[in-house]
Amino acid sequence: MLALLRTFSWQDLRHHPWRSAAAVAAVMLGVALAFAVHVINASALDEFSQAVRAVNGQPDLELRAMQGSLPEALYERVATHPGVTRASPLLELSALAQAGSAGNAATAPARTPLRVLGADALLVPAMAPALASRPWPGADRMVLFAPATVFLNAAALQALGLSTEPTGDTPPRITLQAGLQSLVVDVGGTVAAGGAPLAVMDIGAAQDLFGRSGQLSRIDLQLRPGTDRAAWQRDMQAQAGWPANASFAQPGDAAQRISNLSRAYRVNLTVLALVALFTGAFLVFSVLALSVAQRAPQFALLAVLGTTPRQRLSLVLAESAALGLVGSTAGIALGTALAAVALRLLGGDLGGGYFSGVQPALQWSAPAALIYGALGLAAALAGVWWPARAAQQLPPAQTLKGLGAAASAAEKPWLGAGLLATGGLLTLVPPVFGIPLAAYIAIALLLVGGIALLPWAMARALHALQPLAARHVLPLLALERARRMRGSAAIAVGGVVASLSLAVALTVMVSSFRGSVTQWLDAVLPSPLYVRSAQSEAGSEAALLPAGFAEAVAQLPGLDRVQPLRASPLQLEPTRPALMVLSRPLGTDPGQHLPLVGEPLAVPPGRTAVYISEAVVDLYGLAPGMDWPALSRSFSPEVQASTSPVAMFFIAGVWRDYARQSGAVVMDRAVWLALTGDARTSDLALWPREGTDLAALQQSIRTLAAPLAAAPTGPGGTAAASGAMPDHPTPPRPAGQGESAGDAPVGAALVEFVSSATIRERSLHIFDRSFAVTYWLQAVAIGIGLFGVAASFSAQVLARRKEFGLLAHLGLTRRQILAVVAGEGAAWTGVGAAAGLALGIVVSVVLVHVVNPQSFHWTMDLSLPGPRLFALCLAVIVSGTVTAWLAGRAAAGRDAVMAVKEDW
Repeated sequence: MLALLRTFSWQDLRHHPWRSAAAVAAVMLGVALAFAVHVINASALDEFSQAVRAVNGQPDLELRAMQGSLPEALYERVATHPGVTRASPLLELSALAQAGSAGNAATAPARTPLRVLGADALLVPAMAPALASRPWPGADRMVLFAPATVFLNAAALQALGLSTEPTGDTPPRITLQAGLQSLVVDVGGTVAAGGAPLAVMDIGAAQDLFGRSGQLSRIDLQLRPGTDRAAWQRDMQAQAGWPANASFAQPGDAAQRISNLSRAYRVNLTVLALVALFTGAFLVFSVLALSVAQRAPQFALLAVLGTTPRQRLSLVLAESAALGLVGSTAGIALGTALAAVALRLLGGDLGGGYFSGVQPALQWSAPAALIYGALGLAAALAGVWWPARAAQQLPPAQTLKGLGAAASAAEKPWLGAGLLATGGLLTLVPPVFGIPLAAYIAIALLLVGGIALLPWAMARALHALQPLAARHVLPLLALERARRMRGSAAIAVGGVVASLSLAVALTVMVSSFRGSVTQWLDAVLPSPLYVRSAQSEAGSEAALLPAGFAEAVAQLPGLDRVQPLRASPLQLEPTRPALMVLSRPLGTDPGQHLPLVGEPLAVPPGRTAVYISEAVVDLYGLAPGMDWPALSRSFSPEVQASTSPVAMFFIAGVWRDYARQSGAVVMDRAVWLALTGDARTSDLALWPREGTDLAALQQSIRTLAAPLAAAPTGPGGTAAASGAMPDHPTPPRPAGQGESAGDAPVGAALVEFVSSATIRERSLHIFDRSFAVTYWLQAVAIGIGLFGVAASFSAQVLARRKEFGLLAHLGLTRRQILAVVAGEGAAWTGVGAAAGLALGIVVSVVLVHVVNPQSFHWTMDLSLPGPRLFALCLAVIVSGTVTAWLAGRAAAGRDAVMAVKEDW
């Protein structure tokens, strides 16, 4: 075998290097894309986990509130428990930061999202050493407890353009925007924690600065050695007066939450990248089918000289394995380079938003490289199987005479039908760990089963067309040849069917998703104008507009209606991502305000209606008509042993939500206010009156926001951040006592306005950009399919040179012979296009109704873009016909006429 590879195979490679290079490139690109996606996701997840461990330290347990904050009085109760060695209170906040003090909005530096962590400076070194504050050289050690003083990590210093060493005696200053507050703080030093931009400050100073007196976000606990965590946890929860909305979590739950949330996205992205490898297998098939067809006389001579059919099969497989090995090795190297460049330029986020702000180091894994390399090798071997079988089964005498292969035997449809039926049954299997593995296998079986049915379907279709061509010689020749050589025809158009079906499936899926998103945006954006804090991180406490602001805006002239909206995170389970609780006025007909799936249910007496998103149905096993006790407990401040919960929530309906994969629940705003008393809002929906000057209206709203921004802030004073609107505007602080919001109108940079049309346009632009890769993959798939048609037709006509010469001797002109070849191409690609369209629509149904709901927990309506699908099919038929005609020109010339004499 090695001798044949060195002589027989190596000589063919030397004479046709570009053909082999195309096969190697196909495998290389498929492996490179898939491996690069894996490396980027693995690096980002590892970096995120390390950052979480650095920030959280290594406590035994974390105590958090399901929503809102913990009362500070709970800290003393936990810290003094005999089973607790150390308890560290923390306050977590978010803000937008910019270097210096806030000046004119037009000239202010870019603002950076910043996580602010208030911690006990005396306890942090023992609990989380990476959060220990390190003052600037020569600074007073008491700066650790100074008011309005933060300590930044390296990512924050870099994002804000600050030096790691201060210049001069005055420490650097930055401005934090939290809601409508503009807060100027000193940078007192650094912290060692990695990850996204982070600021650490004394917890008491943080409570004073942000107006969060008496509130904690979490308490980290270290228990005495030998303490049973589960028993201790149960003992605490059973105590009288223990808050019902307080929950314990393990230290690794935060990393587990982001891993669970991003798993489906990462797997789907990897599968999408593997599509290139799948289509690459067809390119390998086409290239080696052409190679085997060109070398058919040589294989026949080898058979005459004693080479067995099994040896010919092994020889072709060895050739493909060599190409696949080279392609896989190059693909691993290229994928590593692509991942390194992407991590440097884009960070760890590939568009899903799960790892935004993370700048990970490349994490290269040898086992993963071996797995993806093996996938490339398997794709090359799968692609060459049919050409290898053709080399094994070729008839030596007939091949040496140049008469081509024998006619195909009658095919049975049972194998293809069985694969299709099995694929259909697998679509009913539920996901495994949130991944639609069975659905992916079903799609593969549907594609393979559809291609396996091609010879049978082609025979039936061409047999039905035979009577139409019975009286016409050239069409009859084309149809009879295509019908009798349907096995070869199926191989020729198999790549077209696979690539066209994938292109059709992706086109239908993207069109359906885009149409559903457009309808959803129309439903959730009823008002023409929205106003929110410029720090618009959904659910962030610091992004909330203060209580009373909505009522003050509603009093402005030029407005018909103002609707307050509130978003607040809710952590029901430690290992699951937080739900988003949305409160808005729902009125008597929630269907007018929410894109409900089905009709809302009547609410029984004594129950409070909530409406859950489709993700909540899948993740929590809920359904309309059920009570939700866990949600009721989350709104109970204390355990009530003898009385019922504050509210018993009843699931009155399910709605579509394409914005929150982890789930959302909607309740009426009046219910929210009654349960929490928190009148702050996230957004205000505005309905201006007809003819209202929008610029003047926006300026009036900024004027309302200005007193809050100009309230006393900075190192020398206390922030008026209580969260309520002041009765009278507070004048800016005098010069020398710190900076106010600046020279421009102080509300200008604190609130932002956006129209529903702009939100819709921006959302659809993000959607199109996210799915741009699918359009690229469609083009690649179609291109590979057409290349496969060209290679297959070239192989066929090269093997039929003597047949064309015989036709020429019988009186057919060159134009007539080319018409026969073009007719065969039209027949083959026509049946292939019809099969690819049908198979693509079936696969799109699986993508729309199985893969998307199981991966991301949302549904959509199937939409068939008829004109685009017709254009795809027409392009394939025309291209296939032209390709067959061009391939026939080379074999229908004078050499074909002379080839008839070779046997005489």
